[in-house]
Amino acid sequence: GRVAENLVLDKTTTGAANDFEKATEIARKMVCRWGMSELGPLAFGERDDLIFLGRDLAVNKNFSERTAERIDDEVKKIILRNFNRTKTILAENKDKLLLIADALLEKEVLSAEEIDDLIKNGRAAASAPSSSAAAAGPAPVVAWAPPPPGPGSVPAGKSKAKSDKESGRKNKE
Repeated sequence: GRVAENLVLDKTTTGAANDFEKATEIARKMVCRWGMSELGPLAFGERDDLIFLGRDLAVNKNFSERTAERIDDEVKKIILRNFNRTKTILAENKDKLLLIADALLEKEVLSAEEIDDLIKNGRAAASAPSSSAAAAGPAPVVAWAPPPPGPGSVPAGKSKAKSDKESGRKNKE
């Protein structure tokens, strides 16, 4: 969001604040939980699965201040590398960005096919959707999807107790 607003509007607003929060959260998980950094295939921080007063899972710090600094450095490298990559991609494809933005002003949701048509033809295809596609409505476009859940995670829509029960484990309370 920030790159697009700077590129198109030549100004900075608070509109990208949530983008930064999410990107930082994902980058931190890449480093601390999924071992996807130069620190190696390690997990940092012990997760406490007790959810208390609506708060997120607590993480107990089991590493030194020096390691915490290295984690912060890795998170920053991931964020800046991808921020700069985004600048390059959007600058090289500004015409497509503007075309998609104009289409989104006319129609709130674009399907993947509609975006493909915009990029290939410079306009949305005028063909009518098939009856099954029309009944289902347009497929939403997902610009980013999170990585698959790691081992021990609970599938969306299931509680930990329900997941444990289905897998044959006893819920420790």
